[in-house]
Amino acid sequence: MLKSLALKSLALLLFLSSPLLAQPTRPVRPAARPLHPFADPAARRIATAQDERQTAALLPFLIDKNPTYRAAAALALASVQDRAATAVLLPLLRDAVPAVRRTAAFALGQTGDSTAVPALAARLAQPEASPAARRAAFEALGRCVTRRSVSELWTVRVPGPDSAAAPGRAWGLLRATVRGLASAEVVRQATALLGAPKASLATRRGASAVFTRARGQDSVVAQVALPVLLKRLAQDPDYFVRANCASGLGRVARPVAYAALVRAAGKDADFRVRIAALKAVPAETYEPVILVVDKASESSLRQEAVAAGDWLLRTHFLSQSGMLLTPVEGTRWKVNLMPIDTSITQRVSFGKVRAVTSWRTRATIWQTLLRHASAHNRPLLADTIRRRYQTSRNQYERAALLTALGEDPAQLDFLAKEAARTTGPPVVPGAALAALVNLRENKRFPVARQADFTAALRRALAGGDVAQLSTVAEALANPALVPAPGPDEAANLAALRQAQQKLTLPRDIEPWLSLQQALDKTEKRPAPTPAPVGRAGQHPIDWALVQRIPVGQRVRLTTTQGDIVLELKVAEAPGSVASFVSLVEKHFYDGLYFHRVVPNFVAQGGDPRGDGAGSTPYTLRSEFSELTYGEGAVGLASAGKDTESCQFFFTHQPTPHLDGRYTVFAQVVSGMSVVQQLEIGDKILMASLVGK
Repeated sequence: MLKSLALKSLALLLFLSSPLLAQPTRPVRPAARPLHPFADPAARRIATAQDERQTAALLPFLIDKNPTYRAAAALALASVQDRAATAVLLPLLRDAVPAVRRTAAFALGQTGDSTAVPALAARLAQPEASPAARRAAFEALGRCVTRRSVSELWTVRVPGPDSAAAPGRAWGLLRATVRGLASAEVVRQATALLGAPKASLATRRGASAVFTRARGQDSVVAQVALPVLLKRLAQDPDYFVRANCASGLGRVARPVAYAALVRAAGKDADFRVRIAALKAVPAETYEPVILVVDKASESSLRQEAVAAGDWLLRTHFLSQSGMLLTPVEGTRWKVNLMPIDTSITQRVSFGKVRAVTSWRTRATIWQTLLRHASAHNRPLLADTIRRRYQTSRNQYERAALLTALGEDPAQLDFLAKEAARTTGPPVVPGAALAALVNLRENKRFPVARQADFTAALRRALAGGDVAQLSTVAEALANPALVPAPGPDEAANLAALRQAQQKLTLPRDIEPWLSLQQALDKTEKRPAPTPAPVGRAGQHPIDWALVQRIPVGQRVRLTTTQGDIVLELKVAEAPGSVASFVSLVEKHFYDGLYFHRVVPNFVAQGGDPRGDGAGSTPYTLRSEFSELTYGEGAVGLASAGKDTESCQFFFTHQPTPHLDGRYTVFAQVVSGMSVVQQLEIGDKILMASLVGK
């Protein structure tokens, strides 16, 4: 048969080259558009089985003769995360096709199955022609090891030379560290990789990121990694490595580390490094830091200004100071801060506070001053904040000012009244209730007002606002805020159940989970109640729409800061992309706000309520691909696996701890500078589909 096919092919070739076909000359047609990745029915079946979490339907594809199907099925199982597939995935680590070996390793890592560790280590000890497959195996190992087997990451001997071994080890160490497996030896291994003279960029990025997540290893970092971190912070050409080293130095209680951080916060050429350094500076009395914060608070880059305000809020500088409030002129005031160390005196004036361009930074500074004010000065400060609250038309500034008032127990009645509002944007009453809870945590809270506090929680619970429900649930389950057992415990439990019964699933999954966690904790249940997850049947993938979305389809978000262009990843996240495109075509996002911005982390929007508690009537299933959260990645927010909806976020810089946990469905291809300037309250004026 093969011989027959060869003869037919030869005959066809001779026929096509015959002079009889040479005339007349025809115009050359443009190359045919490549087929859509989901034009293949088998590809749709695999993706549908992934969406429906049907492991049994995927297993036959793992042994299909077509390597494309084997790879697709393995990748699908990375989202399903069913350990029942481990035994079938393991042989694919030795597949003849590198892409299959890579996706099989990724899928095994996503399961986190420790039984895969021996096979992964054995595969790493064998030759590997594909650097991507080698690194994937190391990362999978990092995701599967336990405390007993974590040493496999550095003891496994990779046949050399292998340029993928060092970056693979570095990222494997990071994956293990993210899972809480940092140890003294993990720190030593990461230090050696980071400090190697010719370490590649991938190696340095992975190894340096270990120090951002190595909790509980501060003394080891100080003893082992300090010189390397100092050198990389000062000299590494990559901003992400420098930012990671700054975060690592924040764990080192040494004057030389403080000095390096202050220098980087004030002088590094990249704002992301300056922000990371400022975040890492310990909250201690330190004059150079105050000067850096003073400069950063007036920065035209809002992320940097916000980071400066956040540092002031957590610093011990003011709590170690005497505070004197004196009038300067009219309604302007001056605060003289007199630290215990009399050689350091820093002055901050209310007039200057008002000159800060970022309303968010200004509100945080007010909060800082109110937190540390004397009993004599606190009423005047609170009155000033309340006057600003009454005149501001920015709902997010009003929310931030309510947060500031949560530092003063005398504001309980005012905050309770604002939390009970039933008109206007939900951002404001939600912030008032959260501030009320913060106020209850204040050591100055008058115990005699406990009943009033609990009554405010009960009113919010009865009100049924989804954002407030989550806040109330957490507070009622905390005996430090609402003592238990108490006379109202039975009534509180009944109110929690009643509020939960009124929710609509899967739309209200987040408050449902909060209420259920409170019930489990209050009733001392031995195990958490399983979360109800919206099945694929309530919102299946629209394959007709998916096939209408070309690979490389772009979306333009016109915002109040400028345009941002995204490239959708339909091949990797068809269900998520189809939902997003459907919402764009319905103009769902037009006029919505960015409600959450965390400097050096994310800018999040797409919530119809504007406070982070909004959703669509349906939820999506998580689609975990090999796409990672680099700078400008666009992911779907969620309350846990398979609970995604309409909210999305941009990453300001690489955030590898999100990899494999949140769906990546797009990438910023234009307007990253706009993303970096976004602040809470900025608006999506219009979202529209555009050509490449």
